Amino acid sequence: MRPLVLLSLSMLMALSVPALADVPNESIEADASTRQVAITSSFTGTEILVFGAVSNSTQPTPEAGTYDIIVVVEGISAPVTVRRKSRVGGIWVNTQSMRFASVPSYYAIASTRPVDEIADRAVLDAHGIGFDHVRMVRTAQSRIDATDPAEMQAFRQALIGLKKDEHVYVQSDFGVSFVGRSLFRATIALPPNVPVAPLTAHVFLFKEGKLLGQYDSRVMLQREGIERYIHETAMTRPLLYGLFTVLMAAGFGLTAAFAFRRPA
Repeated sequence: MRPLVLLSLSMLMALSVPALADVPNESIEADASTRQVAITSSFTGTEILVFGAVSNSTQPTPEAGTYDIIVVVEGISAPVTVRRKSRVGGIWVNTQSMRFASVPSYYAIASTRPVDEIADRAVLDAHGIGFDHVRMVRTAQSRIDATDPAEMQAFRQALIGLKKDEHVYVQSDFGVSFVGRSLFRATIALPPNVPVAPLTAHVFLFKEGKLLGQYDSRVMLQREGIERYIHETAMTRPLLYGLFTVLMAAGFGLTAAFAFRRPA
């Protein structure tokens, strides 16, 4: 009887291994409520909705906190120079500067809780998640000692502070919410001064500090109407644009002179 028992156990083990292997892993699917935002002369800002679902979710309720979601919406990178003023001879002048070759023109982050509680620093640095981890590439044109980490961090924080004051760097630690076992949503605000350029929405799925999946989506910001015509003319035909601007200014000046001239 013993050989038969051993044979039965081996058969059970062989059957159980494929069953465990067939268990699907969690993944994420997401999208934005709009793929194009029109920028006109009356644009006063708008909001975009980023939503999605966790496939093969094992979360029993929305409040269980099994998963963490981080949504990052960033614009194209551009060079930025940060200057520090110092008092020299009773006059405030620029004495130090740091030039960054690549800084996101717009950066918004929303998450189910503070990002530092979701994953460790190495993961956040690798994906540029959070203000302390966003990628900023310094150039050799900086008028500062590049070997001093404290100075570099001070200029970095100053740049982030300026961007926050302009409302183009925003953060919401609890801006992502689950509306079911797997469905989630986040609202990202675009200010009136948002740079007109393509935006990329990155959606990250975490579980117990481990990155399970990522989904990217594009949102196009485009000028429309007279704003688009003026911008294209200025970029493609600068001479024509300059002449038109001078003639328009002269026309307004002559009109004002005749309208407000004193009687003889």
